[in-house]
Parts: sequence; structure tokens; C-alpha cells
Amino acid sequence: MHGDLGKSQEEARQGYQRYQGSRPEWAWKFRILEAESLLWRGRYLDVLSLLATQPATAPNRNSEIVELSLRGAAHARLHQFTDADENLRRADSLCSEFTDAGCGGVSRALGVLAIERRHLTEAQRHFEDSLSFARSHGDPFLEATALLNLGALALLEEHFDQAADWSSAAYQASKAQNADDLAQNALGNLGWAYYKLGDSEKSLDLFLKAEARAAQLGDLSDQASWLTDAGYVYMDAHSFSQAEQSFRQALELERQVNSKEDIYNALRVLARLSSQIGDLANADQYAQRALQIARESGNHVDELYPLLVEGQIAAARGDTVGAESSFHAIEQDKNCPVFLKWEVQRTLAHLYEELNRADAADREFRAALATFEAARDAVQHQDSQLSFLTNASRIYDDYIHFLISRGNTSQALQVADYSRARTLTKGLGVLPKRSSFALDPLNAQLAARRAGGAILFYWLGEKQSYLWAITSQTTSLSLLPPASQIDAAVQRYRKALVGPQDVLETANPDGIALYKMLVSPAQALTKDIQVFIIPDGSLNGLNFETLLVPGPKLHYWIEDATIADANSLRLLAASHHSSRTGGGKLLLIGDAVAPNAEYGELPKAGVEIENIKKHFGPATVRVLTRDHATAPVYLDSAPEQFTYIHFVAHGTASRLSPLDSAVILSRASAEEDSFKLYARDIIQRPLHAELVTISACYGAGTRAYSGEGLVGLSWAFLRAGAHNVIGALWEVSDTSTPRLMDQLYGELKQGRSPEVALRSAKLSLLHSEGVFRKPFYWAPFQLYTGT
Repeated sequence: MHGDLGKSQEEARQGYQRYQGSRPEWAWKFRILEAESLLWRGRYLDVLSLLATQPATAPNRNSEIVELSLRGAAHARLHQFTDADENLRRADSLCSEFTDAGCGGVSRALGVLAIERRHLTEAQRHFEDSLSFARSHGDPFLEATALLNLGALALLEEHFDQAADWSSAAYQASKAQNADDLAQNALGNLGWAYYKLGDSEKSLDLFLKAEARAAQLGDLSDQASWLTDAGYVYMDAHSFSQAEQSFRQALELERQVNSKEDIYNALRVLARLSSQIGDLANADQYAQRALQIARESGNHVDELYPLLVEGQIAAARGDTVGAESSFHAIEQDKNCPVFLKWEVQRTLAHLYEELNRADAADREFRAALATFEAARDAVQHQDSQLSFLTNASRIYDDYIHFLISRGNTSQALQVADYSRARTLTKGLGVLPKRSSFALDPLNAQLAARRAGGAILFYWLGEKQSYLWAITSQTTSLSLLPPASQIDAAVQRYRKALVGPQDVLETANPDGIALYKMLVSPAQALTKDIQVFIIPDGSLNGLNFETLLVPGPKLHYWIEDATIADANSLRLLAASHHSSRTGGGKLLLIGDAVAPNAEYGELPKAGVEIENIKKHFGPATVRVLTRDHATAPVYLDSAPEQFTYIHFVAHGTASRLSPLDSAVILSRASAEEDSFKLYARDIIQRPLHAELVTISACYGAGTRAYSGEGLVGLSWAFLRAGAHNVIGALWEVSDTSTPRLMDQLYGELKQGRSPEVALRSAKLSLLHSEGVFRKPFYWAPFQLYTGT
């Protein structure tokens, strides 16, 4: 139960030897325990060999049911379905006559057999029966295994957010019993759910943890599975040597276990990897062996994956007829899994592109995106909806590259913006929901006219990046370097901005290079005009105001332009533009009681609150500080009535789960996290605020998903309906912030727009004497414009 299967097996063997001559019924029990240990270790042939030495008749009904279940599960894993059926039918018949403690295990084994045969509806019924039996008989170990199996089943059904829920529940149930083998299985399954939802970073961490635990427990089969899954992540990141090492190690372990299904999995991914790196001979060999196993097992769906590789090999060898035939057969197969379907449609698009059949390529790109978008609409969880887009990022990138290569630059912009706006649809209510890829008309010049400035729209691609510079009169396209080159420069420059040296005084080369790369192509269009940045990828973490403009006098771009960030052209076109001349109600919340040592007191919070409060009359401001500065008080304060909302508090941004980002306030109760105002709760309270300011550490969030804007606290307030949000890109200084905020609200009181007011406040620090002129003090705050 604790997962120490090697020790369990050895002690059971010793027990059998001890009682073999004197107490046959106890010897039998120990032999069954040894077989069960072997089964959990994935050594299915050894299970059958061991049980073949058992006496012909079990000592009692329960013992017979357990033995039949073990035999049936081992045969099922080896795809010896006739023998599995025979054993499990006998066990099920015994359970129908008399409900015994071992009958929950029969339901579990029947579910395993159904899964191996890909009879998924039948498997779910058996696993649910097993779960019900476990709970009604008070068997927590069986309950944990049932939860684990329901999670594994949801993975096969491609219900990945449900799989994450089942697997998480299985992990908690396993940990409560110190059932380490079940726990590592749950971790690995959870990793696969996150991988399929597009969160490779989180999934790799879970795979590696599960693999290490499986290795410690001597569970070769599971160790191989997690190595295979980690290899997928490496392969997606183009770390091909790491991927191959993981796959080969997994295959060697699977051969020791002799699990047909797991050997198939290792062979099919080795085939895919070999095809991707151009090793066609090995790709063909691996694919044929995987195909043979799938056909021997009667598993039609498993035949489709190696058939895709076979089609790719045919295409690489110039057999376009054979390749097209294979791809169409997979695409049109009614049992084709959705992930495989959009991959084969994307592959077909590339084939037609190479054959210069532009119309056919366009059709397949659109089909792939329609398949993906329908799948994304089936995802229920908000966090999962965000990360799921990563799965289609390469399809969108390939399609945009295809369109631009054909001169369809306007349509490429339309597709790029569609990918960016799609996930925000449900929260912001700008676009109708649809389960397909269907572009709405997009007038980029009209968006610029309504926004009142120039728009710089970026797309960072694997092979080529792009910049669309848009004004009310023109749209121009510039080609930029690949994402990897831009990402490296952004990372270096961000590090320099928070370092000890002054990037302006040292003429930081990355600051200059990024300006030349990202802004210079549109320099003439952005002079003396409001600029809206619609960033992509790593650019979400870059404050464009800090870029260094070369010339007779090197200076920051903020001195030339008023800059704000936006999520998409469609949302910017529909955005609210203030006609205020000052005034409005303010909700001011902060200077919280430190909830723990991690989030200490903010010594200057009181000063900042007083600096802001003085700009409003007593009747127009509500101040919540110390014990009153709690998450429930904010949520109950009718935040929709305020024109301005300002937080003076710590903040966190979760990389792995953006909606777990939070403002840190005072404790509201004895509950562990009662001091956190979560992003997931923020979006549940509709806002009409002209401006929300998060004067906190990492207010904007530190993770950007493919095709979307920066995700975190700023995104949550925009999604709730705030028109503009000021958030922080890095930890802010509580010495300079009160001064900057005082200036900001003074400007707002004079009727300035939020973007103009923030720029003026930043320039007041930049042009001051002393240390505050460095970007570290004024540049973390960035304005995001929403609806």
C-alpha cells in the first residue's frame, strides 16, 4: 500500500516459504500478495508465472476472487484478452452470487480490461462501480485507485481538465495513506493532463517528480511512462537529444516489463522524433513495429499515430500521393482523437504548401484551427482555457507565415488578432462564442482611429516575427527576427533594468538593439502620437518606455511617446475612452496587517495612502486599512461604484496558475489563505472603474500565454471590466512609489487621461536628481487598457 513494492514482494516471498509446508492457506495469502506486488510493478508475465504455481483450489471464495482478478488484470495488460475475459467473468460471477471484500477489485480489473480494449464507456462504468464499492465498504486504498483510474480514463477520453481534477483527488487520497506508488501515478497523470492543456512547464516538473519516485519504488513500468512523457516536452522544445535519451531509456525499461502498450508508446514517439529530425530509416522501422503491436492488439486508434509518421516519411521521400492518401485516411477516420486530427490537418497544409497548392493549404490550416477551437470550447476550467491555446500556437504561427508568404498581410493580421482575442472573449464579452475558426471583419485603421493613436501589433514566430504598424490611414508590415533572438535580448535587458548600473549612462546595447528591432521600423508613424503596444510572448514583460532611442542624445522612448499596452485590436477598437475632467469616487485599500513573515509590513504604505487621499474630497473616498483591508471587505464594498480603485499592498503572480495570482491583504479569518484576494475572485465582481492601480510587487503577473496578453492581476481587473489598469512588471520600491502616485493622482485630478497622467508622473522621476531617475524606480508600472 505504501508503494515499497520491492520490499513487499520479498517479504511476501519469505512468508510463502515459511508457511508452505505447515499452513497452506497462509502460504496462499502470501503468494497472492507477492503476485499483487508484481502486478503493481508492471511485471505481468511474472504475475502469471507465479500464480501458475498456486494450488488448484483457493482456500475460500474471497481468495479465489482476488486471484482471478490478478490473473485477469495481468492478461489484460499483456493484451491477452481471451484469457482476461475468462478469468474476470468467473470472478464477476462469484461476486454476483455473494458480495465479497474482493469484488471492488474485480470492478477495477474489468475497467482495466475495457481500457486496454479502448471500450471507454464500459471502463468508466466499472471504475465508478469500484469507487462506489470502496466508499460503501470503507476501503480508502481502493478509493484512491478508483480515483486514479477515473483520471487515467479521462485522459484517454481527452477530457483533460476533468482528468486534472480526478488525478489531483487521487493524489490527495494517496498521500493521506502514504500510498507512494499511487501518488506517483497520480502525479504523472496530472502532468499529462497539464501537458495536453498546453502547460509544458508544469507538466515537465510533474513528470520528473513522478519518474524519480517510480525509480525509488522500483516501478519500472511507470518510470518508463514518465520518461516517455518528459521526452514529449523535450521534443516540443526542440531539445532532441534529451528527448531521444528519455525515449530510449523508456523503451529499455518497457522491454524488461514486456508491457505491449507501453512498448508501443515508446516506439511511436521514437518514430515521431526520428521523422522530425530527418532520420527516415529509423522512423520507418519504429513506426512499423508500433503499427504491428497496435494491429496485434486489435486497437484501431493506436494504428493512426504510426500511420501519421508513415505519411510524413512518404512526403519526405517525395511520395506525395501516398502521403496525401495516409493523411486523408487519418483525418476522415471517425475515431481519430482530436489532438491527432488537428496535427494531421496541419501536416496536410504543409504538404499542400510545398506543392504550391495554396487554396488546399489554406483550407487545411483553417480546418486544423477549427478542430482546435472546438476542442478548446470543451475545456471548462478558466485556468485551463488560458493554457490550452499553447497547443495551437504553432498552427497559428504556421498559418500566419503562410499567409504573409502569399502576400495576404491583412488576413494574417486578422488571424493573429483572432488568436489573441479568442480566450478573452468569455470574460470581456466583446466577441460571440463559437466552436469553430471563423474570422470576424477587422478594420485595423478604424481601430487606430477609435483608439486615438498608432498601434504596434507584434507576432513572435518560430521562424520569423512580424510587426504591423497601424494608424488611422495606413497599415505597414515589417519583418522581425525569430522569437528566440528577441526573447534573449528581452531577457538580458530586463535583467539590466533592475541591476545596479544605469542602462542610459552605459548605453546598454540591448536597449538600443531592441528599439532598432521593434520600434525603428515604425518610427515615422509614432512621432508625437499616442502609441498602443499589442505585445506577444516575451514582449509582455518588456516596458517599451525604457527602450533606448539612438541619436545625437541617447534617451528613453518615454520622452518621445505616450505608451499603453492592449490585448488585441478587436478589444482596443471596442475600448472605452474617457471624457472625464477629474473627479469620481475612489476606493483606497492597503497598509494591511502583515499576515506572516513572508509578506511583511510596508513602511511607506501609510504615506502613499495619505498622498492619494488628499486629491479627493471626504465624501468621494473610502479608505480600508489595517484590519479592514481584507479580501471579503473588498468584495462586499460594491467595487463597481468606484471610478478609481487603488491597492497599496504586496501582490503575487502565479506562473503555473494565473488565476491564483493575488493581492496580499490582512487576514479575514483563521483560514490559511484568507489574506489573499485572488484573481479568480476579482473577475467575479463586475467593475466600471476608469482606473485600477495595483501598487504591489508583480502586479501584472509574470507569465504570458501564447497569443494572449500578460496574465495575472492586471488581466483579472480588465476582465472584470476595468477600463485601464496599472500593474507592476517587477518588485517596486516603496520609497519612490508614494511620490509617483502622488503625481499620478494630481494629474488625474486635472482631467488627464490615465496614460498621460502616468507618463507625466514617470517623467517627474526620470527628470529628478538622484537615484529615482533610474528605470528601476519608475518603469515597473505599466498601463494596460481594456474595455
